[in-house]
Amino acid sequence: MSGTVADLRTLRRELTRRRILDAAWELAREQGLPGLTMRDLGAGVGMRAQSLYSYFPSKHAIHDAMFAQGNRALLDRYAEKDAADAGDRGRDRDNPDARLCRLNRIWLEFCAEDPVRHQLLIQRPIPGFEPSAESYRAAAEVLELTRAAVHACGVTSPRAFDMFTGLTAGLAAQQNANDPGGTRWLRLADEAVEMFLQHYRHRHGGSP
Repeated sequence: MSGTVADLRTLRRELTRRRILDAAWELAREQGLPGLTMRDLGAGVGMRAQSLYSYFPSKHAIHDAMFAQGNRALLDRYAEKDAADAGDRGRDRDNPDARLCRLNRIWLEFCAEDPVRHQLLIQRPIPGFEPSAESYRAAAEVLELTRAAVHACGVTSPRAFDMFTGLTAGLAAQQNANDPGGTRWLRLADEAVEMFLQHYRHRHGGSP
C-alpha cells in the first residue's frame, strides 16, 4: 500500500512538473525567453510563485528542463522521420548523401516550427544560463548523430563539421528572423548540403 501511495505521489509530482514546463513554453512564446518570470509562471499554473521552487530550485532549472525537453523532442523527431522518409524515397535508404540531406531538412523544419525553442537550443538567449551536464546529454546525442551522418559522406575533418553546423544554423536563423512561417530559407536545405559536400569532399577529400 505504501509503495502505491509513493508511486502516486511521484506520478502527481511529475505531472505537475510537466504542467509547469508546458506553461513555461507558452509564456516564453508570448513574452520571449528572457522575459519569463516565476510570478507569471505561477499564475499560469494556478500556483504561488514560491510554490514553484518545490518543483524547480530556480528559474534556470526550468530553462534547463526546457533545454533537455527540446533536445529529446528533436531526437524523437529524427527517429520518427528519418526511417519513414527513407522508406518513402526507397533508394535513399542506403545513400549517405541523401540521408544527410534528409536529417538536415528534419532539423531545419524542427527549428522553423518553433522559433523560441530554436533560440533556447541553439542561440543561448538567456543571460547566465548554461545547460547542466545531464540536460546537455541529449544535445550531444544530436550533435554526434549529425557528425556521424557527415562522416558517412566521406567528410571527416573537424573544420568541415564546424562549417556544416555553421551553415545549417545560419539557414535556421535566417528563416526564423526573416520569413517566420514561410520556406524561403528552408527550400535551400538540400542545395546547402550539396554545396558543402562538393567543396569539402571533392576538393579536399574531407581532410582538415
